[in-house]
Amino acid sequence: MNLSKFGEKFTRKAGITELMDDLGAAMAKGDMLMLGGGNPAHIPEVQKVFRRRMEAILAEPRGFETMIGNYDASRGNAAFIEALAGLLRDTFGWEVGPENIALTNGSQNAFFCLFNLFAGEMPDGSRKKILFPLTPEYIGYADAGLVDGLFTAKRPAIGMIDDHLFKYHVDFNTLEVGDDIGALCVSRPTNPTGNVLTDEEILHLDLMAQDKGIPLIIDNAYGTPFPDIIYTEAKPRWNPNTVVCMSLSKFGLPNLRTGIVVAHQEIASAIADINGVMHLAPGGIGARLAIDLVRSGEIMALSRDVVRPFYERKARRALDVFQGELDGLPFRIHKPEGAIFLWLWFPELPCTSAHLYERLKARRTLVIPGHHFFPGLESEYWQHKFECIRVTYAQDDTIVREGAKVIADEVRRAYG
Repeated sequence: MNLSKFGEKFTRKAGITELMDDLGAAMAKGDMLMLGGGNPAHIPEVQKVFRRRMEAILAEPRGFETMIGNYDASRGNAAFIEALAGLLRDTFGWEVGPENIALTNGSQNAFFCLFNLFAGEMPDGSRKKILFPLTPEYIGYADAGLVDGLFTAKRPAIGMIDDHLFKYHVDFNTLEVGDDIGALCVSRPTNPTGNVLTDEEILHLDLMAQDKGIPLIIDNAYGTPFPDIIYTEAKPRWNPNTVVCMSLSKFGLPNLRTGIVVAHQEIASAIADINGVMHLAPGGIGARLAIDLVRSGEIMALSRDVVRPFYERKARRALDVFQGELDGLPFRIHKPEGAIFLWLWFPELPCTSAHLYERLKARRTLVIPGHHFFPGLESEYWQHKFECIRVTYAQDDTIVREGAKVIADEVRRAYG
């Protein structure tokens, strides 16, 4: 089969596709301790709300038929977008209207569009890149460029904390934004580490982006106002130079693929145009299920009172479990400030995290090796990249405990 450059690039095995393949195979077998995926927990209180919303739609005259039988506009469900714009104005004072919002088929789709809008080959023949001011970063970014070499990144400053904890910070002493940068991008909280950039870091990055006349993209898939999986102080920030991306996935609708882009109206219109070309319109079932929750503000109350406390309790329990199981070993855990993961660092690990991943998989325990989470640093050797793994605590606590025992045992063998 003769493939184009596009075909060759996107049929190569990428970290994100290997992850999803492994997850799918493990779930099909049903005998794996699933500490590797990003699937959110099935929170009963949230699922009851969505069941109630679906039943209400089914009871509406032609509610079901219009939900599954009509296209939305290329920008997405207009009523949902208008309700969300009102929520953001009323809650945060953001000066946004429906013209500032576009929906996508999940956050992954949104970032594919945004990265290739602002970087790659420019009309004048020059090339621009997306800069990640801090790594590690989300595994799904790494292969989202239409061309190779679309990303560059900076190593973080690492602050050590008591109780075997540590925290990454943006190293502003070394961070420079060159003329070859088309946009800055950060996630808040960060997948894989659970790191939440401080308000001061976000403000500093925003000012740097404005100074260069380029956007600051903030991946808010786990953040405020929903699903609000943040356990520390974090003020939401938006202005016309900022692109804030949100999602309904971690609120409980991952399979309905509903991404949200809040941006300058020219950027939102560009996303809508790309939607029209690539898939006519984004899927609308997620927006239809959530519209009344957004309109009433219930989505924020559920996030604040149910979703965030649920994950914060699980984070504390998981941290206690891993600190206990790894006692006596050289280890560090990134301070869990949000998202649904623990990021484990084993300094001077005698084997690579990829080798540890294979050993754990052989023992029915699935994690994600850390080297996948450094987009933009692929060509730069840094031992730290090969000493970390990501585990999720969204699974049942029993699975987390069993998995922690296996991980500790294999790490102990590796050091031994």
